[in-house]
Amino acid sequence: MNLITLTANNANNAQPNGLTGLMPILMMVLMFVILYFVMIRPQKKKQKEEAKMRDNIQPGDEIMTIGGFYGKVISVKEDSIVIESVVDRSKQKIVRSAVQTNFTVHDDTDEK
Repeated sequence: MNLITLTANNANNAQPNGLTGLMPILMMVLMFVILYFVMIRPQKKKQKEEAKMRDNIQPGDEIMTIGGFYGKVISVKEDSIVIESVVDRSKQKIVRSAVQTNFTVHDDTDEK
């Protein structure tokens, strides 16, 4: 027997390692963990910050809606806000979820 025949026989008789079947599963888990920390977690954090901003809107705040409408908050109710236009001082009722930005800065000590 020569050396080539011995290596071919040893390759055919090799026992499969226990990790070879586990590697694809570990790679999938690792990809999901990376996906979570890169995409899902920052999005949830941003949604929480936006919800907190919308919950802390008070009369007198200057806001911008998702449609680009600038106004000053006149009154705040459970699900709606009445704002006054900056340009022509007309009043409009909008839902809280339509607020994109609150330009008025509140102290954290004023939280309820």
